[in-house]
Amino acid sequence: MFRPEIKVLDCTIRDGGLVNKHKFSHEFVRKVYKALAEAGVDYMEIGYKNSDKLFSRSEYGPWKFCDDEDIRKVREGIENGPKVAVMVDIGRADLDAIKDRDESPFEMVRVAAYVKDIDKAIAHVNRFNAQGYETTVNIMASSRDRGPELDEALAQIQAESKADVVYLVDSFGHYYQEQVDAMMVRYKDKIVGREIGFHGHNNMQLAFGNTIEAIMRGANFVDGTLFGIGRGAGNCTTELLLSFLKNPKYDIRPVLDVVSTEMVPMMKKGEIEWGYIIPLMISGAFNVHPKDAIAWRANDNPERDNYRAFWEKTVGTGLD
Repeated sequence: MFRPEIKVLDCTIRDGGLVNKHKFSHEFVRKVYKALAEAGVDYMEIGYKNSDKLFSRSEYGPWKFCDDEDIRKVREGIENGPKVAVMVDIGRADLDAIKDRDESPFEMVRVAAYVKDIDKAIAHVNRFNAQGYETTVNIMASSRDRGPELDEALAQIQAESKADVVYLVDSFGHYYQEQVDAMMVRYKDKIVGREIGFHGHNNMQLAFGNTIEAIMRGANFVDGTLFGIGRGAGNCTTELLLSFLKNPKYDIRPVLDVVSTEMVPMMKKGEIEWGYIIPLMISGAFNVHPKDAIAWRANDNPERDNYRAFWEKTVGTGLD
């Protein structure tokens, strides 16, 4: 498929950082950035812009905070690299510490919020827009907020925000293609004159298929990660996206190189886990937050491979 207006945003470091508390080395992050530059990828989300007044730097790695100097070290000397995005969670960032765009080493700020916090998300986005950044609103857990509250939130974003992109986010990896189709119709009905994005999770092995469906229904910003790394079951893979889009500006070979040399060995070490994991499949099927499934897979849980027990525990929550 070739549609030149589609932009690929790789969030290997940000979403993948949820697997290892954002403790990727600068060398690794630079290798990813260089590979994405050579591959022609449009954006790279490098992490969260969180406050160290709320999170300990001894517990979390640098990409939990994304200090400007850390980002500059990654980008230094790499020509024609992707634009860099950071993510801001409502209530977790020191907004006053984020400099104006002309003093900053990143170009985009993505604001993640649940429907209940849309007022705050709009205030954040408008602030960052005034500072010169490209902006997105990423509406989290849309599979749990599909009632009139979502329609009201979308209408408010359209009326009051300066967001360049509004993201449909399948936080729990719960959607099937027909649900993505229906949600895209709702988004496009309310969001006019700006782009719609899609961010999928792979709990039920549908992140790539759902991303294709979103593209077919008009999403022009799509997210992926190298080798699908990400919280729990992970994400749509960047390499699948590049091969599907058929845009001649994309060259998949540098991405395959870094997957071979960095991602596969990382997974084989077994120190961190992502991909097809049955408790994560169950959490996706039941449309629940993956935190319980991730906790179940802890090495100190003797029942970690007892999938029936996790199924029955999840059913017992009354969400079936």
